Amino acid sequence: MTSSDAPDTLPAPAGRRCFGDGDPLYERYHDEEWGVPVHGERELFERMTLEAFQSGLAWITILRRREGFREAFAGFDPAVVAGFDEHDVERLMADTGIIRNRAKITAAVANARALLELHGRGFSLDELFWSAAPLAAGTRPRPRTFADVPATTPESAALAKELKRHGFRFVGPTTAYAAMQACGIVDDHLADCPVVLARAAG
Repeated sequence: MTSSDAPDTLPAPAGRRCFGDGDPLYERYHDEEWGVPVHGERELFERMTLEAFQSGLAWITILRRREGFREAFAGFDPAVVAGFDEHDVERLMADTGIIRNRAKITAAVANARALLELHGRGFSLDELFWSAAPLAAGTRPRPRTFADVPATTPESAALAKELKRHGFRFVGPTTAYAAMQACGIVDDHLADCPVVLARAAG
């Protein structure tokens, strides 16, 4: 979810979601996934890949094709995706269950290979992503509108730079920050969001 999905720049009425109201799929994503900490190589590879495919599109477009993406990319098993060749790229370009963008497809394959090379050097995608967690994440005021939510941060720029250094593609500072939001590395639920209110009440 990026700033292009934000409903408005006014404070949301108490009980209104940050985004997704009215669409059950989007509501579930907002309530159960967005901002929840994610760990694990396959899980993070999936989120990173989907965020890259989302670039220029609404996040709901990706959500509606999520199962298609999982099927097309072998459950986001990086060892399998890293072995995709030109025939697989052409297969994916013909797959109506995903976003058929050649640059994004080839980047996903390249990123799977970069992930395996990262493991070969004794690192993990998990530690790379979570090293970008802001030191003062739990102390900053919770945003009241999406105008208060940045599109990029110094941490997302540093993460994008580090990913690029390790051979990852199609993950600039904006996409990196969207992935940080999606994976709970930062929590940008608005102050009056029902998820936040439920936590406070619980």
